Amino acid sequence: MDELKHDGLDPKLLEVLICPVSRGPIIYDPEASELISKKAGLAYPIRDGVPIMLADEARELTPDEVGD
Repeated sequence: MDELKHDGLDPKLLEVLICPVSRGPIIYDPEASELISKKAGLAYPIRDGVPIMLADEARELTPDEVGD
């Protein structure tokens, strides 16, 4: 009955989070344990199940990661 959690994140939380820089949608990358904002070109880390949604903590995406 418990919903599957990703990295300790509630799936409902993932539905409502947006990028604080672009105000656009984010994509969950379970392999890297990151939340990706292609619009801002940033990847926000998830540490101990907590998304760190600070631009200073995010890494810049490579051109290949940004894609179209």
